[in-house]
Amino acid sequence: MSGEEEVPPRVAIGISFGNSNSSIAYTTGEGKAEVIANEEGDRQIPSILSYVEGEEFQGTQAKSQLVRNSANTVAYFRDFLGQDFKSIDPTPCHQSAHPKEHETTIAFSIRDSESETPSTVTVSEITTRHLRRLKTSASDFLGKPVTAAVITVPTNCTDAQKEALKIAAAAADLEVLQFINEPTAAVLAYDARPESELSDKITVVADLGGTRSDVAVIASRGGMYSILATAHDYNLGGSQLDQVLMDHFAKEFLKKNKSAGDPRENDRSLAKLKLESEAVKKALSLGASANFSVESLAGGIDYTATVNRSRYELLANKVFASFTRLITGVVEKAGLDVLDIDEIVCSGGTSHTPKIANNLRAAFPESITIYAPATNTSSLNPSELAARGAAIQASLIQEFEKEDVEQSTHPMVTVTPHLRNAIGVLLISGDESKGKFKTILEAETPVPVRRTVHVTTPREGGDVLVKLCEGLREIKVTKPEPKPKAEKADEDDEDDDDDDDEDEETREKVWKVSKPLAEAAVKGVKKGGKIEVQVNVSADLEVVVIAREVGGKNEGVRGVLSKPDVVENGKA
Repeated sequence: MSGEEEVPPRVAIGISFGNSNSSIAYTTGEGKAEVIANEEGDRQIPSILSYVEGEEFQGTQAKSQLVRNSANTVAYFRDFLGQDFKSIDPTPCHQSAHPKEHETTIAFSIRDSESETPSTVTVSEITTRHLRRLKTSASDFLGKPVTAAVITVPTNCTDAQKEALKIAAAAADLEVLQFINEPTAAVLAYDARPESELSDKITVVADLGGTRSDVAVIASRGGMYSILATAHDYNLGGSQLDQVLMDHFAKEFLKKNKSAGDPRENDRSLAKLKLESEAVKKALSLGASANFSVESLAGGIDYTATVNRSRYELLANKVFASFTRLITGVVEKAGLDVLDIDEIVCSGGTSHTPKIANNLRAAFPESITIYAPATNTSSLNPSELAARGAAIQASLIQEFEKEDVEQSTHPMVTVTPHLRNAIGVLLISGDESKGKFKTILEAETPVPVRRTVHVTTPREGGDVLVKLCEGLREIKVTKPEPKPKAEKADEDDEDDDDDDDEDEETREKVWKVSKPLAEAAVKGVKKGGKIEVQVNVSADLEVVVIAREVGGKNEGVRGVLSKPDVVENGKA
């Protein structure tokens, strides 16, 4: 027997570490991702820690301490990790322990022990404690100690932030196998469903959280993901919707109780107002109306009110419009039209709000699938997407050696070049104007890649010219022809209440053939025959094309082409 000790296999989970909430997930024996509830039954665990006479509370229990023990309750700390004090925005921490500068990092002054003297606890240590609790919850559920994790991060997470998160996880005895971008994890969660079919598509992922919103455009080509553009708004999230309700209820309270004072001007009252407004917001995502009820809101006066969804949507109209602008703006930033988008995935807790998905339905063509609870019954829980995707990734790489994981996730591997424009063929027999463009490789396809297609030739057959070209998608706008004046007059005499939908212009995607890369003649093609075209793009971007008649006797025509334009993944 060997003297070497046998290393136990890793037990890996997926962790979505959010600024407002965190989630943990694992994959079952059947390969299905499932989100784990903690000891309190919460699948969305508030990223909050609170201390009462040395006893630590986390999650929902810690959140309830924001009212009576705010000074010793730490919340919204994730984005502080790996940053210096001067670069952070401490605004979200107004109703909790305030961050302060400590040496080269950020810390909180809290009483986390029975001592009356506050301790200085760094954001790294707070993160370690939080991850340790998540790890314990997962271990208790699975019945075996969790040792590793794939953790989600925003697309603009810096190397310094990732390193700080890795160090904090190591202190919790948790090996970080990989960091995965939150939008990529969301797409992976959908693509891993048994009913999903692998297809080339462009997806917009709107990750709408509690304090910030992050949007990304992702191209899926042959099962590989390329991020084309991202947008971030640190002042747009569920907290802005909470604020709308807080202002509404505070004003209604003051109308009836002027002498009690504004509840927004007292920290304790403000904390009560915020917690109940958040509960009302969540209730309005499910029902047509919701009750607001707070005991001793201000001046010792209890307050109860009711608000319906229509009123709420009217009050928050500007905030909802901001979500739509952020999402449509990133499509433009990626150099795409809304018609280029195949699906929109709404992720994050704020995506439960029906008005957001309904606004997207109005802003994007009906052909686009919008995955949100309000618009698609088959959509997954938006709050669980990131954790599910991370768990799936963890199951794929947990058995790899550490060196293999590092090698497979190295930037030289993950930041792959991809095609800027589509590559396709024109088959021409006789009249060149009748040639039709057939896409072989979509834009944003990572290389190296090989693709083969069978293309029906023009009916007459004979000698067929195969042109390999770059293709550009354009939007063709068709305006209705103006009606004759006499016809207009007759219609005006009848009924003016008819919809004008028929007079609206129509927009559709069409291919415009850009520069030809090469051409080859396949001779003697039988009438109604098919041409097989194979395109190989190597890692060094050399393009080889082979064209032959399907079932024909002649050998194929082979050619080597000049390099097409490429961009690197994530650089668009």
